[in-house]
Amino acid sequence: MPEQLHPFKIPQSVLVVIHTPALEVLLIERADAPGFWQSVTGAKDFEDEAWLDTARREVAEETGIDTRASGHVLADWALENTYEIYPAWRWRYPPGVSRNTERVFGLRLPQRLPVVLSPSEHTALQWLPWRAAADQVFSPSNAEAILMLPQLQEGRP
Repeated sequence: MPEQLHPFKIPQSVLVVIHTPALEVLLIERADAPGFWQSVTGAKDFEDEAWLDTARREVAEETGIDTRASGHVLADWALENTYEIYPAWRWRYPPGVSRNTERVFGLRLPQRLPVVLSPSEHTALQWLPWRAAADQVFSPSNAEAILMLPQLQEGRP
C-alpha cells in the first residue's frame, strides 16, 4: 500500500461530462492507470463543499477550463451513483470505506477548447463523438452519463 501523504479522500465525488453542442465529448487518460479514459472526476475537498463548487474546481484543476466563462453551461443533472471503489484505489479512503457517491454534471462548451491537463493526474486527452466516448471510458457510470447526452441536449438542462 502506498504511503498516505494527504488526508483521506471523502467518498463523495463529481463526474463532469464535458461536451460540445455537436456531442463531442472530452476524455482524459489517468496518469495512475494508463489506458483508463474518463470524464473529469474528483472528490469533495471537505464534507460541506457544495457539489457545484466541487465540479467547478475539478474542471479547472484537471482541464484549465473556466466553467463560468461566457457560453459555458455547467448543469447539475440531479443524478447520483453509488458504487464500489475499485480495490486498487481504496487506500485513498478511510479504513472500512468501500463505496463512493458520485454526483453527475454536464458542461456544455460552445466548441472544442484548448485543454491544459494536470500532468500528475492525466497524461492525454481526446475529443470523441458521444457513442465512441461511451465505449472508451472504463467506468460504467461514466458511460451511462455520456449515453444520456442526446436526451439531455434536447431538454437543454
